[in-house]
Amino acid sequence: MKNFYISKSRRVRSTPFTKKIEEQGVKSYTVYNHMLLPTSFSNVDEEYLHLKRDVQIWDVSVQREIEISGKDAHQLVQLMTCRDLSKSKVGSCYYVPLIDSNGGMVNDPLIYKLEDNIWRVCIADSDVLLYAKGIAAGKKLNVKIFEANIDTLALQGPKSFKLMEDVFGKEISELKFFKYNFFKFKNNKFLISRSGFSKQGGYEIHVENVKAGLELYDYFFEVGKKYNIKPGAPNHAERIEGGLLSYGNDMLISDNPFECGFEKLVHLNDNVEFIGKDSLKKILKNGVKRKLMGVKINSDTLNLTSVDLLNKKKQIIGNLRSAAFSPTFKKIVGIAMINKEYCKNKEIFNINLNDNLVRSEEHTSELQSPMYLV
Repeated sequence: MKNFYISKSRRVRSTPFTKKIEEQGVKSYTVYNHMLLPTSFSNVDEEYLHLKRDVQIWDVSVQREIEISGKDAHQLVQLMTCRDLSKSKVGSCYYVPLIDSNGGMVNDPLIYKLEDNIWRVCIADSDVLLYAKGIAAGKKLNVKIFEANIDTLALQGPKSFKLMEDVFGKEISELKFFKYNFFKFKNNKFLISRSGFSKQGGYEIHVENVKAGLELYDYFFEVGKKYNIKPGAPNHAERIEGGLLSYGNDMLISDNPFECGFEKLVHLNDNVEFIGKDSLKKILKNGVKRKLMGVKINSDTLNLTSVDLLNKKKQIIGNLRSAAFSPTFKKIVGIAMINKEYCKNKEIFNINLNDNLVRSEEHTSELQSPMYLV
Protein backbone atom coordinates (compact mmCIF):
# COMPACT_ATOMS: atom_id res chain seq x y z
CA MET A 1 0.00 0.00 0.00
CA LYS A 2 1.07 3.59 -0.60
CA ASN A 3 2.39 5.40 2.46
CA PHE A 4 1.29 8.91 3.42
CA TYR A 5 2.79 11.50 5.74
CA ILE A 6 1.49 12.01 9.28
CA SER A 7 1.33 15.65 10.34
CA LYS A 8 2.50 16.15 13.91
CA SER A 9 0.37 18.24 16.25
CA ARG A 10 -0.62 18.48 19.89
CA ARG A 11 -3.31 15.89 19.16
CA VAL A 12 -0.63 13.46 17.95
CA ARG A 13 1.96 13.49 20.68
CA SER A 14 5.62 12.61 20.40
CA THR A 15 7.41 10.62 23.11
CA PRO A 16 10.63 11.34 25.03
CA PHE A 17 12.37 8.94 22.62
CA THR A 18 11.03 10.40 19.36
CA LYS A 19 14.09 12.56 18.72
CA LYS A 20 16.45 9.63 19.25
CA ILE A 21 14.58 7.23 16.99
CA GLU A 22 14.36 9.87 14.26
CA GLU A 23 18.13 10.30 14.50
CA GLN A 24 18.33 6.50 14.15
CA GLY A 25 16.38 6.62 10.89
CA VAL A 26 12.76 5.73 11.62
CA LYS A 27 10.96 5.52 8.28
CA SER A 28 7.28 5.41 9.20
CA TYR A 29 4.80 6.00 12.01
CA THR A 30 1.23 5.15 12.80
CA VAL A 31 -1.03 6.82 15.36
CA TYR A 32 -1.91 4.85 18.49
CA ASN A 33 -3.61 6.33 21.56
CA HIS A 34 -3.15 9.79 20.01
CA MET A 35 0.64 9.27 19.91
CA LEU A 36 3.32 8.41 17.38
CA LEU A 37 4.17 4.72 17.16
CA PRO A 38 7.17 3.81 14.98
CA THR A 39 6.37 1.08 12.46
CA SER A 40 9.61 0.60 10.50
CA PHE A 41 13.27 1.52 10.36
CA SER A 42 14.34 -0.51 7.33
CA ASN A 43 12.80 -3.35 5.34
CA VAL A 44 10.03 -5.04 7.35
CA ASP A 45 11.21 -8.51 6.27
CA GLU A 46 14.73 -7.74 7.49
CA GLU A 47 13.30 -6.45 10.77
CA TYR A 48 11.23 -9.63 11.12
CA LEU A 49 14.33 -11.83 10.76
CA HIS A 50 16.39 -9.62 13.06
CA LEU A 51 13.70 -9.76 15.77
CA LYS A 52 13.73 -13.57 15.63
CA ARG A 53 17.51 -13.74 15.73
CA ASP A 54 18.87 -10.89 17.86
CA VAL A 55 17.41 -8.09 20.00
CA GLN A 56 15.47 -4.90 19.32
CA ILE A 57 14.50 -1.93 21.44
CA TRP A 58 11.05 -0.47 20.81
CA ASP A 59 9.58 2.86 21.82
CA VAL A 60 6.10 1.71 22.85
CA SER A 61 5.20 4.74 24.95
CA VAL A 62 1.85 4.61 23.16
CA GLN A 63 0.86 1.89 25.64
CA ARG A 64 -0.58 4.51 27.98
CA GLU A 65 -1.05 3.62 31.62
CA ILE A 66 -4.26 4.53 33.42
CA GLU A 67 -3.66 4.63 37.16
CA ILE A 68 -6.60 3.84 39.44
CA SER A 69 -6.15 4.32 43.16
CA GLY A 70 -8.29 4.70 46.24
CA LYS A 71 -10.64 2.75 48.48
CA ASP A 72 -12.75 1.41 45.59
CA ALA A 73 -9.91 0.87 43.09
CA HIS A 74 -10.24 -2.93 43.02
CA GLN A 75 -14.01 -2.70 42.59
CA LEU A 76 -13.66 -0.37 39.59
CA VAL A 77 -11.01 -2.48 37.91
CA GLN A 78 -13.13 -5.60 38.39
CA LEU A 79 -16.24 -3.90 37.02
CA MET A 80 -14.42 -3.32 33.72
CA THR A 81 -13.28 -6.89 33.10
CA CYS A 82 -14.88 -10.34 32.90
CA ARG A 83 -11.71 -11.93 34.32
CA ASP A 84 -11.90 -12.69 38.04
CA LEU A 85 -9.19 -10.62 39.77
CA SER A 86 -10.14 -11.54 43.33
CA LYS A 87 -6.96 -13.58 43.78
CA SER A 88 -4.65 -11.11 42.05
CA LYS A 89 -1.29 -10.43 43.65
CA VAL A 90 1.13 -7.53 43.88
CA GLY A 91 4.05 -8.28 41.56
CA SER A 92 1.91 -9.79 38.80
CA CYS A 93 0.34 -8.34 35.69
CA TYR A 94 -2.82 -9.75 34.16
CA TYR A 95 -3.96 -9.88 30.54
CA VAL A 96 -7.68 -9.07 30.59
CA PRO A 97 -10.57 -8.32 28.25
CA LEU A 98 -12.33 -5.06 29.14
CA ILE A 99 -15.98 -5.20 28.07
CA ASP A 100 -19.00 -2.92 27.87
CA SER A 101 -22.60 -3.54 28.94
CA ASN A 102 -23.31 -5.47 25.72
CA GLY A 103 -20.32 -7.75 26.22
CA GLY A 104 -18.32 -5.96 23.50
CA MET A 105 -14.54 -5.64 23.66
CA VAL A 106 -13.43 -2.21 24.91
CA ASN A 107 -9.72 -3.02 25.23
CA ASP A 108 -7.32 -5.87 26.08
CA PRO A 109 -4.75 -4.37 28.45
CA LEU A 110 -2.20 -5.69 30.87
CA ILE A 111 -3.28 -4.72 34.39
CA TYR A 112 -0.56 -4.25 37.01
CA LYS A 113 -1.45 -4.58 40.68
CA LEU A 114 0.99 -2.26 42.49
CA GLU A 115 -0.78 -2.28 45.86
CA ASP A 116 -4.18 -3.42 47.09
CA ASN A 117 -5.56 0.03 46.28
CA ILE A 118 -3.29 1.03 43.37
CA TRP A 119 -3.62 -0.47 39.88
CA ARG A 120 -2.24 0.48 36.47
CA VAL A 121 -4.07 -0.44 33.31
CA CYS A 122 -1.60 -0.54 30.40
CA ILE A 123 -3.96 -0.06 27.48
CA ALA A 124 -4.21 -0.87 23.80
CA ASP A 125 -5.62 1.70 21.38
CA SER A 126 -8.90 3.00 22.86
CA ASP A 127 -9.99 5.61 25.41
CA VAL A 128 -10.11 3.53 28.58
CA LEU A 129 -9.54 6.64 30.71
CA LEU A 130 -12.95 8.00 29.76
CA TYR A 131 -14.60 4.60 30.22
CA ALA A 132 -13.17 4.22 33.71
CA LYS A 133 -14.15 7.76 34.68
CA GLY A 134 -17.71 7.17 33.45
CA ILE A 135 -18.13 4.00 35.49
CA ALA A 136 -16.63 5.62 38.59
CA ALA A 137 -18.98 8.59 38.32
CA GLY A 138 -22.05 6.43 37.69
CA LYS A 139 -21.26 4.10 40.58
CA LYS A 140 -20.07 6.95 42.86
CA LEU A 141 -16.82 5.13 43.58
CA ASN A 142 -14.09 6.54 45.81
CA VAL A 143 -11.22 6.48 43.32
CA LYS A 144 -8.65 8.69 41.65
CA ILE A 145 -8.19 8.07 37.91
CA PHE A 146 -5.55 9.65 35.67
CA GLU A 147 -3.14 8.88 32.84
CA ALA A 148 0.20 8.26 34.51
CA ASN A 149 3.21 10.10 33.11
CA ILE A 150 4.97 6.89 32.11
CA ASP A 151 6.69 5.94 28.85
CA THR A 152 7.53 2.37 27.95
CA LEU A 153 10.54 0.80 26.26
CA ALA A 154 10.40 -2.82 25.15
CA LEU A 155 13.40 -5.08 24.64
CA GLN A 156 12.32 -8.01 22.47
CA GLY A 157 14.15 -10.90 20.84
CA PRO A 158 16.09 -13.98 21.97
CA LYS A 159 19.16 -11.94 22.97
CA SER A 160 17.14 -9.55 25.12
CA PHE A 161 17.65 -11.80 28.14
CA LYS A 162 21.45 -11.62 28.12
CA LEU A 163 21.41 -7.90 27.41
CA MET A 164 19.05 -7.19 30.31
CA GLU A 165 21.24 -9.32 32.56
CA ASP A 166 24.29 -7.26 31.53
CA VAL A 167 22.46 -4.04 32.42
CA PHE A 168 20.43 -5.00 35.50
CA GLY A 169 22.25 -8.06 36.88
CA LYS A 170 21.41 -11.76 37.18
CA GLU A 171 18.32 -11.07 39.31
CA ILE A 172 16.39 -9.93 36.22
CA SER A 173 16.77 -13.38 34.65
CA GLU A 174 14.70 -14.81 37.52
CA LEU A 175 11.66 -12.71 36.57
CA LYS A 176 8.88 -15.01 35.37
CA PHE A 177 6.43 -14.42 32.51
CA PHE A 178 3.81 -11.78 33.42
CA LYS A 179 5.63 -10.83 36.61
CA TYR A 180 7.21 -7.50 37.42
CA ASN A 181 9.67 -6.03 39.89
CA PHE A 182 11.73 -2.89 40.43
CA PHE A 183 15.33 -2.73 39.23
CA LYS A 184 17.96 0.00 39.50
CA PHE A 185 20.11 1.58 36.82
CA LYS A 186 22.51 4.32 38.03
CA ASN A 187 20.47 4.81 41.22
CA ASN A 188 17.22 5.21 39.27
CA LYS A 189 14.45 2.68 39.84
CA PHE A 190 12.46 1.18 36.95
CA LEU A 191 9.41 -1.04 37.02
CA ILE A 192 10.23 -3.88 34.61
CA SER A 193 7.85 -6.62 33.54
CA ARG A 194 8.49 -9.85 31.65
CA SER A 195 6.10 -9.06 28.81
CA GLY A 196 5.86 -7.59 25.32
CA PHE A 197 4.06 -7.70 21.97
CA SER A 198 6.27 -10.43 20.54
CA LYS A 199 6.56 -14.20 20.83
CA GLN A 200 10.37 -13.95 20.84
CA GLY A 201 10.45 -13.04 24.52
CA GLY A 202 11.62 -9.96 26.32
CA TYR A 203 10.83 -7.21 28.78
CA GLU A 204 8.95 -3.93 29.09
CA ILE A 205 10.58 -1.08 31.01
CA HIS A 206 8.27 1.54 32.47
CA VAL A 207 10.00 4.91 32.51
CA GLU A 208 8.89 7.61 34.96
CA ASN A 209 12.11 9.65 35.05
CA VAL A 210 12.64 10.86 31.48
CA LYS A 211 16.30 11.83 31.93
CA ALA A 212 17.10 8.43 33.41
CA GLY A 213 15.13 6.72 30.63
CA LEU A 214 17.10 8.50 27.93
CA GLU A 215 20.38 7.53 29.60
CA LEU A 216 19.21 3.94 29.80
CA TYR A 217 18.19 3.99 26.12
CA ASP A 218 21.71 5.09 25.09
CA TYR A 219 23.33 2.57 27.42
CA PHE A 220 21.41 -0.29 25.83
CA PHE A 221 22.98 0.56 22.48
CA GLU A 222 26.41 0.87 24.05
CA VAL A 223 26.28 -2.51 25.81
CA GLY A 224 24.12 -4.19 23.19
CA LYS A 225 26.54 -3.88 20.26
CA LYS A 226 27.76 -7.44 20.86
CA TYR A 227 24.15 -8.63 20.59
CA ASN A 228 23.53 -6.71 17.34
CA ILE A 229 20.89 -4.51 18.96
CA LYS A 230 18.80 -2.30 16.65
CA PRO A 231 15.84 0.03 17.06
CA GLY A 232 12.64 -1.64 16.00
CA ALA A 233 8.87 -1.77 16.24
CA PRO A 234 6.14 -4.38 16.70
CA ASN A 235 6.27 -6.62 13.64
CA HIS A 236 2.87 -7.64 12.26
CA ALA A 237 3.96 -10.84 10.55
CA GLU A 238 5.70 -12.07 13.71
CA ARG A 239 2.83 -11.23 16.06
CA ILE A 240 0.20 -12.70 13.68
CA GLU A 241 2.15 -15.97 13.48
CA GLY A 242 2.19 -16.01 17.28
CA GLY A 243 -1.54 -15.31 17.61
CA LEU A 244 -1.06 -11.97 19.40
CA LEU A 245 -4.15 -9.83 18.84
CA SER A 246 -4.19 -6.12 18.10
CA TYR A 247 -7.16 -4.14 19.40
CA GLY A 248 -8.60 -1.89 16.70
CA ASN A 249 -7.37 -4.27 14.01
CA ASP A 250 -8.35 -7.82 14.94
CA MET A 251 -11.09 -6.98 17.41
CA LEU A 252 -13.45 -4.09 18.00
CA ILE A 253 -16.19 -3.12 20.43
CA SER A 254 -18.62 -5.00 18.16
CA ASP A 255 -16.81 -8.28 19.00
CA ASN A 256 -17.21 -10.24 22.23
CA PRO A 257 -14.51 -12.12 24.19
CA PHE A 258 -15.86 -15.55 23.15
CA GLU A 259 -15.39 -14.63 19.50
CA CYS A 260 -11.86 -13.44 20.23
CA GLY A 261 -10.71 -16.63 21.95
CA PHE A 262 -10.83 -15.41 25.55
CA GLU A 263 -13.14 -18.12 26.93
CA LYS A 264 -10.73 -18.96 29.75
CA LEU A 265 -10.72 -15.33 30.84
CA VAL A 266 -14.51 -15.10 31.09
CA HIS A 267 -15.66 -16.00 34.61
CA LEU A 268 -19.44 -16.16 34.56
CA ASN A 269 -19.97 -18.67 37.37
CA ASP A 270 -17.69 -16.99 39.90
CA ASN A 271 -18.99 -14.67 42.58
CA VAL A 272 -17.67 -11.58 40.82
CA GLU A 273 -19.52 -8.50 39.62
CA PHE A 274 -18.63 -6.91 36.29
CA ILE A 275 -20.34 -4.84 33.63
CA GLY A 276 -21.76 -6.94 30.80
CA LYS A 277 -22.02 -10.21 32.76
CA ASP A 278 -25.68 -10.79 31.87
CA SER A 279 -24.94 -10.02 28.20
CA LEU A 280 -22.12 -12.56 28.10
CA LYS A 281 -24.37 -15.18 29.69
CA LYS A 282 -26.94 -14.56 26.97
CA ILE A 283 -24.30 -14.74 24.22
CA LEU A 284 -23.03 -18.05 25.57
CA LYS A 285 -26.57 -19.45 25.88
CA ASN A 286 -27.45 -18.50 22.30
CA GLY A 287 -24.18 -19.89 20.96
CA VAL A 288 -21.09 -18.20 19.57
CA LYS A 289 -21.60 -17.53 15.86
CA ARG A 290 -18.06 -16.72 14.71
CA LYS A 291 -14.43 -16.94 15.76
CA LEU A 292 -11.09 -15.24 15.17
CA MET A 293 -8.85 -17.64 13.24
CA GLY A 294 -5.36 -17.67 11.81
CA VAL A 295 -5.24 -17.77 8.01
CA LYS A 296 -2.70 -18.26 5.22
CA ILE A 297 -3.33 -16.67 1.84
CA ASN A 298 -1.70 -17.53 -1.48
CA SER A 299 -0.61 -14.02 -2.34
CA ASP A 300 2.34 -11.76 -1.62
CA THR A 301 0.46 -8.44 -1.85
CA LEU A 302 -2.67 -7.30 -0.10
CA ASN A 303 -4.82 -4.20 0.41
CA LEU A 304 -6.56 -4.48 3.76
CA THR A 305 -9.47 -2.22 2.84
CA SER A 306 -12.51 -4.48 3.28
CA VAL A 307 -11.37 -8.00 2.38
CA ASP A 308 -14.12 -10.65 2.47
CA LEU A 309 -13.70 -14.41 2.81
CA LEU A 310 -15.86 -16.46 0.46
CA ASN A 311 -16.91 -20.09 0.35
CA LYS A 312 -17.17 -22.19 -2.82
CA LYS A 313 -20.57 -20.65 -3.57
CA LYS A 314 -19.02 -17.17 -3.31
CA GLN A 315 -20.99 -16.46 -0.15
CA ILE A 316 -19.32 -14.25 2.46
CA ILE A 317 -18.23 -16.35 5.43
CA GLY A 318 -16.03 -13.85 7.22
CA ASN A 319 -13.64 -10.94 6.89
CA LEU A 320 -9.92 -10.43 7.17
CA ARG A 321 -8.85 -8.26 10.10
CA SER A 322 -5.02 -8.21 9.88
CA ALA A 323 -2.49 -9.52 7.39
CA ALA A 324 1.21 -9.36 6.57
CA PHE A 325 3.67 -11.18 4.35
CA SER A 326 5.52 -13.88 6.28
CA PRO A 327 9.16 -14.50 5.29
CA THR A 328 8.83 -17.91 6.98
CA PHE A 329 5.76 -19.15 5.08
CA LYS A 330 6.50 -17.13 1.90
CA LYS A 331 2.88 -16.02 1.75
CA ILE A 332 0.47 -13.77 3.60
CA VAL A 333 -0.54 -14.72 7.11
CA GLY A 334 -3.54 -13.09 8.70
CA ILE A 335 -6.21 -13.04 11.36
CA ALA A 336 -9.83 -13.27 10.25
CA MET A 337 -13.26 -13.37 11.85
CA ILE A 338 -14.93 -16.44 10.37
CA ASN A 339 -18.44 -17.88 10.72
CA LYS A 340 -18.32 -20.73 13.24
CA GLU A 341 -19.43 -23.48 10.83
CA TYR A 342 -16.31 -22.82 8.71
CA CYS A 343 -13.91 -22.90 11.66
CA LYS A 344 -12.39 -26.27 10.83
CA ASN A 345 -8.72 -26.99 10.51
CA LYS A 346 -7.44 -26.67 6.92
CA GLU A 347 -10.72 -25.33 5.55
CA ILE A 348 -10.24 -24.01 2.01
CA PHE A 349 -11.78 -20.67 1.01
CA ASN A 350 -11.24 -17.72 -1.30
CA ILE A 351 -10.82 -14.04 -0.58
CA ASN A 352 -12.08 -11.14 -2.64
CA LEU A 353 -8.90 -9.18 -3.31
CA ASN A 354 -9.29 -6.09 -5.48
CA ASP A 355 -12.27 -7.75 -7.22
CA ASN A 356 -10.19 -10.87 -7.88
CA LEU A 357 -10.69 -14.20 -6.13
CA VAL A 358 -7.53 -15.47 -4.44
CA ARG A 359 -7.44 -19.00 -3.05
CA SER A 360 -6.47 -19.42 0.56
CA GLU A 361 -4.47 -22.50 1.36
CA GLU A 362 -5.86 -23.16 4.84
CA HIS A 363 -6.66 -21.64 8.16
CA THR A 364 -5.33 -22.90 11.43
CA SER A 365 -7.33 -23.88 14.48
CA GLU A 366 -8.67 -21.19 16.79
CA LEU A 367 -6.02 -18.75 17.92
CA GLN A 368 -4.35 -19.78 21.14
CA SER A 369 -1.71 -17.72 22.89
CA PRO A 370 -0.04 -18.18 26.28
CA MET A 371 -1.08 -14.57 26.88
CA TYR A 372 -4.68 -15.72 27.13
CA LEU A 373 -4.00 -18.38 29.69
CA VAL A 374 -1.86 -16.61 32.31
